[in-house]
Amino acid sequence: MPAKKNRDKGDKSTTTTTEPTPVAIEPEGPPPPEPRPPVQVLYCGVCTFPVEYCEFGSSLTRCKEWLHEHDLEAYNKYYSEEALQAKIGTLSLEAQSKLEKDTAKKEAKAEAKADAALKKKMASQVTIKRIERNKRKHVTSVHGLEAFGIDLKKAAKQFASKFATGASVTKNPQGQEEIVVQGDVSDEILEMIEEEVGILKGIPADNVEIVEEKTKKN
Repeated sequence: MPAKKNRDKGDKSTTTTTEPTPVAIEPEGPPPPEPRPPVQVLYCGVCTFPVEYCEFGSSLTRCKEWLHEHDLEAYNKYYSEEALQAKIGTLSLEAQSKLEKDTAKKEAKAEAKADAALKKKMASQVTIKRIERNKRKHVTSVHGLEAFGIDLKKAAKQFASKFATGASVTKNPQGQEEIVVQGDVSDEILEMIEEEVGILKGIPADNVEIVEEKTKKN
């Protein structure tokens, strides 16, 4: 006869034993690479290119002078006799001569362009105009600041802050941009230009004039 199972009549629960599930251990991989330090780039103070690319600009002679003065080690790296020989040693004499002529031609063209821009700038005129409105009210217009590389919107904001009044960039009847400031502040603006206040820098005093425009009476 099969054996009878002994069970307590008052205890109906059963106990189940679960074996632990084995955990797979993954093999360790190679350690993460060390972080690379940031690349240090030296930018030319003349052409603003990285110094190793100055030769592609139009002011190589001045770039080399700047680099020689500011970083002799970098200069020797790119422009020493050894560096130049290693760079052009594989070129033929004809190719070397052509490279030198092209570089000299490019520099001469860039210098001529810079001289022309400077002459144009120095010949430019800034006009401060005192304009009479009705009931003896005035506004002041300023024309020609952009010829000296001055941002008109920033200049208008500076005038508005200085004189606690309205100032905006508008177009005159000739279609040219100018700054219009509420009130008669022509003398004060001239003084700011002469003292190079804020962004009003690089304007020769001889290039500034004050004119007056009155309303015609019927």
